[in-house]
Amino acid sequence: MKTSSRSLIGGGLLAGGALVAYLAFMPGPSPQAGSVVEMYQDPHCGCCGDWADHLEAEGFTVERHKTREMRDIKIEQGLTPELASCHTAMVDGYVIEGHVPAEDIHRLLEERPDVAGLAVPGMPHGSPGMETGRYDDYQVLGWHRDDRTPEIFNEYTH
Repeated sequence: MKTSSRSLIGGGLLAGGALVAYLAFMPGPSPQAGSVVEMYQDPHCGCCGDWADHLEAEGFTVERHKTREMRDIKIEQGLTPELASCHTAMVDGYVIEGHVPAEDIHRLLEERPDVAGLAVPGMPHGSPGMETGRYDDYQVLGWHRDDRTPEIFNEYTH
């Protein structure tokens, strides 16, 4: 059987076109796939590790850094004392301060709002990493480096 070069080229173009179409419509990785959370914590804080475990259980990779220079890290990242908590993390250009739930970080990375980051000020009971059996109401705040008025990103009431 003799095959013409024209039919080989045509078949190749057809197969290549099918591959391009398949790749164009194939579901891709989620926006946070491969996101690494760089977390800085005081060496003596236990709840920070629990928060990192929570993120890892929700699909994040967490690089843990223990340091006594937490104040300097918070200042460097533009955090005010009103937003501060025990640990500070960075992921995909955003700053995450305190016990922010993984679902809010996933939403942040999916929606990509124009904020510097998210913060849960203080250490509210019942937030990820602070599971003590008691539950406090708390807010996840979005904040900007040039505007010190945070906005509510999410709210948890019990």
